[in-house]
Amino acid sequence: MSSHVVTPGPYRATKLWNEVTKLFRAGMPLKKHRQHFRVYMNCFTASAAVDLLHELLKNNSNFGPEVTRQQTVQLLKKFLKNHVIEDVKGKWGLEDLEDNSQLYRFPSTSPLKPIPNRAPVLRKKSISMIDKESFFKFRGSRKFDKEILENVDPEAQESPEGSSSSKMEHSRELTEDDIQVIWKNVTLTHLQKLVGSGSLEDVLDPAQVNPQFIVYNMTKVNKHGVVSLEDKTDDLPYWVLSAMKCLANWPKYDSNQQSYPGFERDVFKTVSDYFYSLSEPLLTYEYYELFVNILGLLQPSLERVAIEGLQLCTLLLPPASRRKLQLLLRMISRMSQNVDMPRLHDVIGTRTLLVQTFSRCVLSCEEVDDLDELLATRLLSFLMDHHQEVMQVPVYLRNAVEDHISYLKSLTTYPGSGVAMPTYSFCRQISTQEFEEQKLSVSQTALADLLESLIKDKTMSAKEKKKKLKLFQKEYPDIYSRRFPTTESEAQLFADKPKIKPPMLLSIKKAKTFSIRN
Repeated sequence: MSSHVVTPGPYRATKLWNEVTKLFRAGMPLKKHRQHFRVYMNCFTASAAVDLLHELLKNNSNFGPEVTRQQTVQLLKKFLKNHVIEDVKGKWGLEDLEDNSQLYRFPSTSPLKPIPNRAPVLRKKSISMIDKESFFKFRGSRKFDKEILENVDPEAQESPEGSSSSKMEHSRELTEDDIQVIWKNVTLTHLQKLVGSGSLEDVLDPAQVNPQFIVYNMTKVNKHGVVSLEDKTDDLPYWVLSAMKCLANWPKYDSNQQSYPGFERDVFKTVSDYFYSLSEPLLTYEYYELFVNILGLLQPSLERVAIEGLQLCTLLLPPASRRKLQLLLRMISRMSQNVDMPRLHDVIGTRTLLVQTFSRCVLSCEEVDDLDELLATRLLSFLMDHHQEVMQVPVYLRNAVEDHISYLKSLTTYPGSGVAMPTYSFCRQISTQEFEEQKLSVSQTALADLLESLIKDKTMSAKEKKKKLKLFQKEYPDIYSRRFPTTESEAQLFADKPKIKPPMLLSIKKAKTFSIRN
């Protein structure tokens, strides 16, 4: 049975369900079985189905080796409920399948779930000059950059009445709101590049992203990199923190705590009961689809990309949720590697128990999803092994934002410090056909205007301008070649800047130097 990675995109969980269903049906041997003095053709036992499906899931890169036999039984129960399989008498719809010799067969009807069709319809939005200039100071995917520019309303680009470039006098100060917009745009553009789906909006509603959370999670951290909450009411209760420290540092826990046989199991139950009592998973319901898509990056060749993606995604979380996630991952990671930790279950190993216990506390869907448990197991297993890298504050993101802010401050000069920066609006909501007809002409015009503004920018140094022009030429060669049809026309742009040759010092003898360390 060959499998392939279900790439990121909308309805990934449904696509994974269909992938597993097809692989299971293709690989399950159908035999003749006798039961209660009757012979049944083309069927299989529940235990044989568990054997095959368990191996399939463990060897499938979409799920991984952490899948247990019991989880496989649970998935087969969902197969029975969704009529992927039925018993030999044609019964289905109940989750009463067990790991035994009961006989089942495949129904004649298709077991695949339908995938809804999404027509790409533009949403009416506004985009500030911050978004437009983001093309220069940091690059997302080429498609994302084009998406911004292709939807710019050309009429909105005209200068306000009574204003012109000759009237530029004072630098317009960026407000706190502007800076938060920059943080959000920079983060989402990097995320778009990593996820690589047609549109980030297929798996994430940008309106739900709170830039204040991103800034807080990036800046309000302690020396260990864990988020520090100013409002302690949202923090873990003291007794839960104490229990988690006890398990993380076992057996070096507080000597004042009473110990008795089975003490560690009671402490573990205290912690697990608390996380099960939370109103929603730590990764929140609204980001379920996003994290399911990041799971599509968990391949050996894409491990670094997955870590970066999880870094950015966890920055979107409310600070209280991110802090709880960080502390939980630190605890279970230490527990799984602690050879002195007593067994917390008579049958299940410590690592497996930790993953099974906390996976649904980390990731789950608000609406019941048939693959919830397997997807959550896959994600938590990866987080356990890479939590230190995933939960780090990404320095490259901070640098990109700071560079972006500095660049905008050097460009946005308008009369009076209180004048708002010009805004550019997405076009009205249109159909797919209209969008295809308009996007070429509108985007070409917008990009040409953008190139012209770069050429005429007198505040930029020649070195920096050459760098930006080279970047523009690489991304949009057709537009660049129309503006500079020959190498002479390009060279003429910098012709009025004579080169200053360095002084000739070859004839001057180097003075003898002495070290002051002697």
